[in-house]
Amino acid sequence: MALSRLAFTSIDTSLFSTRKPSLHPLPSYSPPPFRTTIPPIRPLSITTVRSSQKPYLTISDADDASFDDEKPREECGVVGIFGDPDAARLCSIALHALQHRGQEGAGVASAAPDGTIRSVTGLGLVSEVFSDPSRLESLPGSSAIGHVRYSTAGAASSVHNVQPFVAGYRFGTVAVAHNGNLVNYASLRTYLEEMGSIFNTSSDTEVVLHLIAVSKSRPFESRLIEACLALEGAYSMVFLKEDKLVAVRDPFGFRPLVMGRIRASGATVFASETCALDLIGADYVEEVAPGEVIVVDKTGINKSCLASHPVRRACVFEHVYFALPHSLVYGMPVHESRRLFGAALAEEAPVDCDVVIPVPDSGFFAAQGYAEKLGVDFRQGLIRSHYVGRTFIQPTQAIRDLGVRLKLAPVRRLLEGKRVVVVDDSIVRGTTSSKIVRLIREAGATEVHMRIACPPILGSCYYGVDTPSSGELISNRMSDVEGVREYIGSDSLAFLSLESLRRVMGAGKDGAGFCDACFSRNYPVPPRDEVYKKEEEGG
Repeated sequence: MALSRLAFTSIDTSLFSTRKPSLHPLPSYSPPPFRTTIPPIRPLSITTVRSSQKPYLTISDADDASFDDEKPREECGVVGIFGDPDAARLCSIALHALQHRGQEGAGVASAAPDGTIRSVTGLGLVSEVFSDPSRLESLPGSSAIGHVRYSTAGAASSVHNVQPFVAGYRFGTVAVAHNGNLVNYASLRTYLEEMGSIFNTSSDTEVVLHLIAVSKSRPFESRLIEACLALEGAYSMVFLKEDKLVAVRDPFGFRPLVMGRIRASGATVFASETCALDLIGADYVEEVAPGEVIVVDKTGINKSCLASHPVRRACVFEHVYFALPHSLVYGMPVHESRRLFGAALAEEAPVDCDVVIPVPDSGFFAAQGYAEKLGVDFRQGLIRSHYVGRTFIQPTQAIRDLGVRLKLAPVRRLLEGKRVVVVDDSIVRGTTSSKIVRLIREAGATEVHMRIACPPILGSCYYGVDTPSSGELISNRMSDVEGVREYIGSDSLAFLSLESLRRVMGAGKDGAGFCDACFSRNYPVPPRDEVYKKEEEGG
């Protein structure tokens, strides 16, 4: 397969940045505010090399997949391992635990003993990409990184956008896996292209590789920091070099990233969620701090940081929906926060009922908390088929509209003749909720009361969670909760208040410590690229 290799052209050296950022030890660090200006960089071009050429080797499915340029908005999962002879295989196993974070593509890159970085990427689930054992066998070495990806729609499903990305530049080779979204991606890409860069993907992650390649700083860690200073938005990234693994998290800490240690080998692991650590026999060590840069090599673990420190704004929606309930996210157990969401909702919006049921699976613990608080029976009144993908992250409306019946089956004997409270984690467009209400009524329920364990979603997310445009969000389109209730057809409807959500999460009155922009429209890093502004205006 033909791949991109970063290379330099003859240029005017006055375009080079001469600033060399220093690495500050953690005890005295503060992560930096995001820049609104782009530092001077030099032109960059990409030439094509064959997979048999050094310094890297890449294998990929569907090499002739179509390519199209569109705004990247992803919810992804990353993993990195350093110091285990079976690193690539363990990465692939860890990706199974992170499959809920992205189902369109997966990949693993490893640093081979011969000094090359090799990767296998493909479209589909982890089990599909690595169905052939020879693929993992082609990834030798004791360090590796992996990625699962979800994109929005259409040609974004191109294999060219599947990570890890591997690129050669004049100081070697680097691979990267990224969870998040850069709100100034379009500006950075336009600037780089005007300076001569050629891009091979529509992913914002490729911008990071270009910025690293054009930096004048030394060593690699300093080049990486200089690149990060130009970024605005969310990024939890793992980088693989021939001799080291680097993890970095943006100064706001939007997306989760944790560090662990494999019990059998002592290898260091980074992952988006602790559920990935559990699956490969690793112990949780700590959360990667906002703005932190962690370098792991044969000399040990070295922690550094970016320059100054804004307030942490970790994504609260991880606890509402995305993270698995047995994960520890931002140091808090997800299942417990969801149970507390449900208990708070019962205090705010009780109702006379006979049974409380969850919308599986993410509504389970919230429904449990709601039922416990009211002292009402908790039952599994809807049975989910686990052979159908998650509605929220299916990339086309046509698939979403196949019908909730493919996914959920009501248990008639638990619902017939009952006043039912059904608890869900969120309402996005409202189409699925209306179908669920209708299913429960058709199963014989006399009343159906919908309770939502988060506030109304009013705005799109620009920091790595794929949400529809604000014009498609039902709570943004309707003038009040009653309008939403009429649309979905329930007897009553109530959302968890933003104040209670913040209280459960331990945030301040203004949400300090967490990003709840999808509920409050308070964006810590305002999207400034025109494409995002049009999106927010419903254009």
